[in-house]
Amino acid sequence: MLGNLKPLEIVLILVVVALLFGSKKLPDVARSLGKSARILKSEAKAMKNDGAADRTAESAAQEPAAPRTIQSAPGDTASARPVSEDADRTTAKS
Repeated sequence: MLGNLKPLEIVLILVVVALLFGSKKLPDVARSLGKSARILKSEAKAMKNDGAADRTAESAAQEPAAPRTIQSAPGDTASARPVSEDADRTTAKS
């Protein structure tokens, strides 16, 4: 529909808008329209980033965690053992 407007029709629409809002209000209207467009763009970008972060968190939660080990002195492989999360909490408290 907008592609079918002739130049005379566009000028007529602009004149009607100028008469309705007045020449003093037009810069304010344009400024607030620009602010609204920027806010909309930033919110859409934030929603897109939040969705990507949620998908990353979900995929990380689904992957099995590798067992953690306590490393001892170099060359001493006998004392390296897997550690559970409960063991970490008890050693952190003491």
